[in-house]
Amino acid sequence: MKIALIQMNTAWESKTANYARAEKFFKKAAEKACNVIVFPEMFDTGFSMNISIHKEETAGVLSGLAKKYGLNVIAGFAAKTPGRRKAKNLAVAFDRSGSVIANYAKMRPFAFADEDKYFSAGNSSVVFSVEGIPASVFICYDLRFPEIFREVAREVWMIFVIANWPDSRKDHWETLLKARAIENQCFVIGVNRTGKDGNGIRYAGASHVYGPTGKDICTGGRREQFIVCEINPEEVRKVRCRFPFLDDMRP
Repeated sequence: MKIALIQMNTAWESKTANYARAEKFFKKAAEKACNVIVFPEMFDTGFSMNISIHKEETAGVLSGLAKKYGLNVIAGFAAKTPGRRKAKNLAVAFDRSGSVIANYAKMRPFAFADEDKYFSAGNSSVVFSVEGIPASVFICYDLRFPEIFREVAREVWMIFVIANWPDSRKDHWETLLKARAIENQCFVIGVNRTGKDGNGIRYAGASHVYGPTGKDICTGGRREQFIVCEINPEEVRKVRCRFPFLDDMRP
């Protein structure tokens, strides 16, 4: 399976600019015959608490691009339902026809940055299929809570983590991604933004794909990058058969 990791320098609160940039990456991923393309958390606006900009048009844009380029897509954006006080920080997966196959709301809003004041928490994980491979997705701060990864561990072979993870805690990002891969014996695909946002926060980049034994298969730098990583999902089955550690999990 070929995965395109889009380590994007997101334009602050400019959906038009980010949609245009995203389409260029879609085109490149299609040319490289990728199976799936993955964008960071809130790829369309940056990590903004400005609720007024978080309308629902991004889902339609991504659906159209998925269909146009024939790619499975996983991307992060926020959306506010009319009449609701808070928005939701979402990770949405689309198949090659542009249909939504998973809609996940971030279960652990980042209270340290007041995210919980503007975004309501999701209450369940998701499991979906990408090209026949069972997968799940989490968002940024979720990575610090291994218990929610354990909820899906037995069911999935790949876990995507999309993020706006700051450069100041880059070491935590990399360590936790690797830990989630080792303890759950699956591929963990971490896609983080880069650059500097409208709040003056710098982001680490450092997107990674870790294998089910913790091997670092692909690594991004600090700048905006288009990264293609090829994995063999069957490796998960082999590792779990050889080392059946998940069988010893308890409720």
